[in-house]
Amino acid sequence: MKGGKSKAESKTDTRLKRKGAASERAGKKPSRKAKPAKDPNKPKRPPSAFFVFMEEFRIQYKEKHPNNKSVAAVGKAGGDKWKSFSDAEKAPFIAKAEKRKEEYNKKMLAYNKKSDEATKSAEEDESDKSKSEVNDEDDNEDESEEEEDDD
Repeated sequence: MKGGKSKAESKTDTRLKRKGAASERAGKKPSRKAKPAKDPNKPKRPPSAFFVFMEEFRIQYKEKHPNNKSVAAVGKAGGDKWKSFSDAEKAPFIAKAEKRKEEYNKKMLAYNKKSDEATKSAEEDESDKSKSEVNDEDDNEDESEEEEDDD
């Protein structure tokens, strides 16, 4: 290969270019918008029927396989068992999931009412403040006019 770079040289060149480009990009601000902070008081979403099943399955699996430390093995075994279930065998887990979903919906209604009330009270506080500031400015203007009249 006359005048050409060897494979090893071209690899190192591209690696250096990538590192340089990455360091240049590191100084720039990300273009993504910041997500609003999550409210810790917001209720958690309810688990699906499969996850309700997995709660019980994990306990049974750990009793049968006490030496197994792999989360993936438990998940895979649970998934295989869930797939092999008939609709009748899944029914109790689906019922439990529905019950939890109803409870979640009730909690969310209460949560939304509280957040709406908090928003309304915050808006009222702001409007009261703005009214008082406007009135204060009017009072100051009246005082300055009186002083000019006295002269």
